[in-house]
Amino acid sequence: MSMRRSVRDAIVGFSIVGAVVAFSGAMLWLRGVRLGANVWRVKANFPDASGLAVRSPVTYRGILVGTVEKIDVTSAAVQATLEIHRGDLSLPKPVIAKVASSSLLGGDSQVLLVSRGKSLSANAPQPGSNNCRGSKVLCNGATISGEPSVSISTVTETLERLLQQAEKQKLVDHLVDSTTQFERTAEDASKLIIEIEDELARLGPVVDNLNSATGHIDDFLAALDNPKTVNELKQTVSSARSLTAKIDAVGGKVEKLTADPEFMHAVRRVTIGLGEFFDELYPAQTGAIGR
Repeated sequence: MSMRRSVRDAIVGFSIVGAVVAFSGAMLWLRGVRLGANVWRVKANFPDASGLAVRSPVTYRGILVGTVEKIDVTSAAVQATLEIHRGDLSLPKPVIAKVASSSLLGGDSQVLLVSRGKSLSANAPQPGSNNCRGSKVLCNGATISGEPSVSISTVTETLERLLQQAEKQKLVDHLVDSTTQFERTAEDASKLIIEIEDELARLGPVVDNLNSATGHIDDFLAALDNPKTVNELKQTVSSARSLTAKIDAVGGKVEKLTADPEFMHAVRRVTIGLGEFFDELYPAQTGAIGR
């Protein structure tokens, strides 16, 4: 009877031990721990722990690769020892460690390994190998820089620091002054535009007269370019000279002048010549007068 009880107790004991071992193995597997794997370690210096704790997970590109083994607080930084459970994980340098929270308001923290180096070749050394030192691979025992996570507290601290700096430099007062000056400049510019518009309105008739005079000059020059007009102008000038000579000869007596056929012929030619000349210059006006 005692023999059977001993065998049964032994079976129950082995079953319990097996269950504990299986559970522990499963937990280690979920945490990324691989029994018999090459474990290597790096240290990360953080300005703030940001909720980091021992056994916090360490990930690379979303894959669990290790855990936080130890956290030491110094006067300069918070140093976390990261235990990497994958001996074949070759990370190109430089590598930084970031603390990430499950949400902006906080929660469980984890360490994210971020590599900013170029891709490695297939024959790159392993982190724990003897030829890793001096290579472009993050090696066992190295120390890397860490960055704290972004949380509501860090955002609030940053905003407070910015507001203090703005208050110290009186940025709000300068902004108000700049806005006031801008409004004054805009008002002055509006007044200047109104004055320019008024001045242009006053100069409108002068511009019209200039345009009209320019048209008359163009007509005059066009008439001078016409050989017929030039010839008639010469005849008119000749007749005018003859008329002047007649007036000088008679001493200004109108009776004698009108009785002289040559004088009346000269007057007629001068009148006709001037009429034809102005008809060349102002065809529309003279035409209207003729009708």
